[in-house]
Amino acid sequence: MITLDIFADPVCPWCFIGKARLDRALEQRPGHSVVRSWQPFELNPTMPAEGMSRAAYLQAKFGQDGAAKMHVQLLEIAEAEGYDFHPERVTHQPNTRDAHRLLYWAGIEEAQEAVMEGLLSAHWREGRNIGDHATLGAIAEAAGMDRRMIQRLLASDADRDTIIAKEDYARERGITAVPSVIVANAHLVSGAQPTELWLKVIDELSGAPPEATRH
Repeated sequence: MITLDIFADPVCPWCFIGKARLDRALEQRPGHSVVRSWQPFELNPTMPAEGMSRAAYLQAKFGQDGAAKMHVQLLEIAEAEGYDFHPERVTHQPNTRDAHRLLYWAGIEEAQEAVMEGLLSAHWREGRNIGDHATLGAIAEAAGMDRRMIQRLLASDADRDTIIAKEDYARERGITAVPSVIVANAHLVSGAQPTELWLKVIDELSGAPPEATRH
């Protein structure tokens, strides 16, 4: 099996696009041997626990013009590549530490794919607050996890230190932005790479012949 350690934050729009592109590559290689392991990396580790207005967050981080240009760029990419993506519905910028705790627990139960998809969809398609424990509980339940147990864990400090330690380790490995993917514990691929690149990576690692010779 080929492991992709993916450092991502569900509130990062490029993580949404990067996952969608990788999803398409994996769909085109149904016999692939790729396993994704979602790793925590908070874009805003100092974000207040209650989060903040997304408009205020974007203004502070990018300025009015920068935020507007990024918004247009993201929408153009999503439309061109056919993604169901609605950043205009996002009005709240959450603290994502609890979302990363949920992803960590999902890894133990082999439910990470469903939980990450749920987090991305809730934030970028539905505009829901993924810092809210009720929202996280619903996402966990939809992924087949025990909602009541997750709610109890979220109400505690369980594994907060684990998430912080994992993020510190990621930075020690040279991760500075998301999405970042470590392929087979050896090669770092940064950014929301196109589907075509992932097809080449999958083929090379699996020893498959070039696309032009395959039918």
